[in-house]
Parts: sequence; structure tokens; C-alpha cells
Amino acid sequence: MKNLILLLLLYTSAATAQEKNQQTLKFAITGEVVKESVITLDSLKQYTISPLGNIKVTDHTGAFKHQDDELKGILLKDVLSHTKFKTTSPKLMSRFYFVCTGVDGYKVVYSWNELYNTEVGNHVYIIMEKNGIKADKMPESMQMTSAIDFKTGRRYLHNLDKIVVSQVQ
Repeated sequence: MKNLILLLLLYTSAATAQEKNQQTLKFAITGEVVKESVITLDSLKQYTISPLGNIKVTDHTGAFKHQDDELKGILLKDVLSHTKFKTTSPKLMSRFYFVCTGVDGYKVVYSWNELYNTEVGNHVYIIMEKNGIKADKMPESMQMTSAIDFKTGRRYLHNLDKIVVSQVQ
């Protein structure tokens, strides 16, 4: 019986680890939207891909972890430009926020004002190429970054799975 439990635990751990490292080639936009959508890696090719240069990735303390070179990406707000939010007035847009979630459960949050009303919004990208490798060839595809954050690793997301649009009540 103990062996069966141990085997079950090992299988569950392996399945969870495999899911955490699962490459994503699409993500959903759901929540407080008029129509939910699925964005694929192929559909992202219709947007302007901009060179971002190099980014030093740091942890929560600001300590250097690694550098990503030759980044190219698409602005998140460009991708969201086709999304209609459930609201009765433009004044209420300040209540909206976006929870970007990776397949491993890691979450990054942006407010509507942050993306559309500050300089940060001009630097939040879905990464299409890194270190000369296209997104579909990266094991951690559908990555996102906020390139001008002070501690870049905090909002560096791998394997984007979904963006849930919510609003503060």
C-alpha cells in the first residue's frame, strides 16, 4: 500500500512538473469582456513586432539573474485593442485590471490605467523572439515582460495561458 501511495505521489509530481513546463502557443482573453477570444502565436504575427534590445532580468531584491538579448515583441495593449470591455461608460475603465497567468499558475497584474495611461503601457510586451530564437521554438513560449520595471523578473511571465479581465467594484 505504501508503495502504491509513493508511486501515485511520484506520478502526480511528474505530471505537475510537466504541466508547469508546458509550452503554450495560444492564450485566452476572458472575464469582463463582451466576447472572449483566443490569441494564437500565428494570429500575433499580424501585429507590429518591435525590437526591445537586451533586458537584464533581476529578482525581487534587484539582484541580477540573467540577461536576455535581442528581444522582439508585441505591445500587450495592441493585442488588447480588439477587446471590448463590459462597461457602460469610459469613466469606468479605471476600474479594470488584467490578471495574466502562466500555465504554472504564476500571475502578473496590470491595471487599465497602467497600460493605457502611463509610460509602462508602452513597454509591456509579449515576446516573439529572444536570443535569436523565435517564440514557437522556445520551451517557455508566449512570454511577457514589463521592460522598464526596476525589478524585471517580478513581471516576467513564461508560458502565458490566459488573461482574465476583471474590475474593482
